[in-house]
Amino acid sequence: MALQDLCNFQDVFLDSVTTECSSVHFGKKTGCDFMQGSPFSNSSSLFNFYIPPVPLPFPISHGTTTLAFLFQGGVLAAADTRSSCAGQVACPASLKIRPVHSHMVSTTSGTSADCALWVRILSRELRLYQLRHGRRLSISGAAKLLSHMLHPFKGTKLCVAAILCGWDGGEEDGRHDNGGTKTELGGCTETAKKIAKSLDTSLQKTQSSSPTLGGQQHLTREKIRFSGPSLFYVCSDGTRLQGALFSVGSGSPYAYSILDQDVKWELTLDEATSIARQAVYRATHRDAYSGNHVDIFHISSKGWTRRSREDLKEEYYREKERRERGMRRDVTYEKAQCGD
Repeated sequence: MALQDLCNFQDVFLDSVTTECSSVHFGKKTGCDFMQGSPFSNSSSLFNFYIPPVPLPFPISHGTTTLAFLFQGGVLAAADTRSSCAGQVACPASLKIRPVHSHMVSTTSGTSADCALWVRILSRELRLYQLRHGRRLSISGAAKLLSHMLHPFKGTKLCVAAILCGWDGGEEDGRHDNGGTKTELGGCTETAKKIAKSLDTSLQKTQSSSPTLGGQQHLTREKIRFSGPSLFYVCSDGTRLQGALFSVGSGSPYAYSILDQDVKWELTLDEATSIARQAVYRATHRDAYSGNHVDIFHISSKGWTRRSREDLKEEYYREKERRERGMRRDVTYEKAQCGD
């Protein structure tokens, strides 16, 4: 179609195969609908056939469970591996956490093809940025870039919801007083609130104390360095949020019930892994669109590491053992009370 418009092709095509269907005459086009066999006219292209909209017999529903949170050891991301389409399990072993570069991964929720495509596009753009500038773009900059790329598709059928999890160790541009020195923000802060606060204060715009010609003050751009974990949520409508804990997908309400009460900044890596695994298990237990296995990624100053994929039935047996142990402890306590 575009080639015809570009080359100004004339309507001289004659359909000699389907004589009963369509033929093109000079100055007029007629054709038919291959789906119903009914003719149509006034078509804008030789290959543009009218296909009537066919309603689906049932709504196509999708579901997943992805989560990520900050703790003193970095960022932990977890997700199930079931890709569903309505009541059908399309793939029981899909990868919903995709590496972007050495210090960043992205959890994906939405249409699988859209998520895979846009994570690849983001990875390409970040690699080009690193080659041009000699350093990695910050997690905040990557989230802003992805948000701007997705915003033009707002209102379309594009469905992408990503959690960008990473460790910032590069330089970020900011504005500071003239003659000031570089601010060093190395090391993790005590809480996620302090991380967000340090980011806001480091990127504030302050005017120079020395006036220039004409009595006007000027701003100078200076590079500062920030090191620490970052977490951003980006949606296909352009939404961009920063936080310390996110869960996305149909199983997220059940995952939040575990994360809200157990996630703390002082967690160790083993404790954080256990909480993430349990949150995904709780979600898959109640949500039919989530299940099968759990993938867990840990992002620290040394980069991301992936734990071996684990079947969620193992967590079921662990949960069953914890319940039995708790029941035995309660029975022992009641017998001790009765003996007293």
